[in-house]
Amino acid sequence: MEKKVRGLRHLMVTVFLSGMGNFIVIPGITDVTMFALCPATDECSLAIYLSAFQQAMIGVGTVLMIPLIGNLSDEYGRKALLTLPMTLSIIPLAVLACSRTTNYYYAYYAVRTLTAMVSEGSINCLSLSYLADNISDSERASAFGILSGVSSGAFVCATLAARFLSTASTFQVATFVSTLALVYMRIFLEESRPDQVDSMIQPMLKEGEDIIQKDGNAPGKMPVFKKIPSLGDVICLLKSSPSFSQAAVAAFFASLAEGGMISSSMYYLKARFHFNKNQFADLMLIDGIASTISQLFLMPRLVSSIGDRRLLSVGLLVTCVNAILYSVAWSAWVPYAATTLSIVMVFAPPSVSPSLVYVTASFGFFVLA
Repeated sequence: MEKKVRGLRHLMVTVFLSGMGNFIVIPGITDVTMFALCPATDECSLAIYLSAFQQAMIGVGTVLMIPLIGNLSDEYGRKALLTLPMTLSIIPLAVLACSRTTNYYYAYYAVRTLTAMVSEGSINCLSLSYLADNISDSERASAFGILSGVSSGAFVCATLAARFLSTASTFQVATFVSTLALVYMRIFLEESRPDQVDSMIQPMLKEGEDIIQKDGNAPGKMPVFKKIPSLGDVICLLKSSPSFSQAAVAAFFASLAEGGMISSSMYYLKARFHFNKNQFADLMLIDGIASTISQLFLMPRLVSSIGDRRLLSVGLLVTCVNAILYSVAWSAWVPYAATTLSIVMVFAPPSVSPSLVYVTASFGFFVLA
């Protein structure tokens, strides 16, 4: 038991450092993009189109790659597969750490589009599966909330650092911290596989074995799949469990909305209210502090009293309200007010995760991405 607790502590540190390395560049990337593509202006259609195209390509890539990564992690271990996305995530940061001119930006754009197909979402999903390997079913929702709180804490620290760092220093620090996260993970994190622990349901992709589904709405036996899941396998899984398929649909549309907001919101605020790096950082600090407090202290108490399904409903409803407020913002203070809703919006991702992870890590990744 002590070994498991120690492993989870190292997992939390890994998630924190990795998240900080990736989050620290977010407040400044809009200004970097505008400077590279449309200098001396606050409006740039090309930047929005390129950002949307990149998000779409990354989304398609993750749908194809993350189920494979999840399946391989069942076979070779979470730590072994964590190495790949954590390494790839360093490369685009290093490009902009060298220079932020137009040519370097296009190099960053191309490299990040390719590497994010593997790294985007993989670290989070592998971390959730590592946690699921070592936490009992009844405690997973709270544990996922705590892990999300650690990520939110990394977001706060990264945004606070970005608020006071120059743009050039931001990307250099991001490269260093991401590299440190990789080294720390390789040295300290214990390997974990589903077949090494008692609390994890055995991987459904093992040949010749039947898996008993814990979903009360599902049939008693789950189908046995070959080693690399096909689209037909995914459809078969979704049909086998109504609860799983409903959670998958909720996660898909929530991720779709989040991707659309990420692609356009900062460019919208820059064009509408002339926001810059520091104001983006202020918004993100509010978001991160509210999310951290909620996930570390509020959500673990609520999930035991009202259940993760109701938390999911509340989180999704408030997310809709947040998007509406952004779309009709009539003054610069409205986005700040809307951002405070993060204290409730963050209920959604951890609430839907247990329904997806406990079946099998491999297929859970398909939806969580």
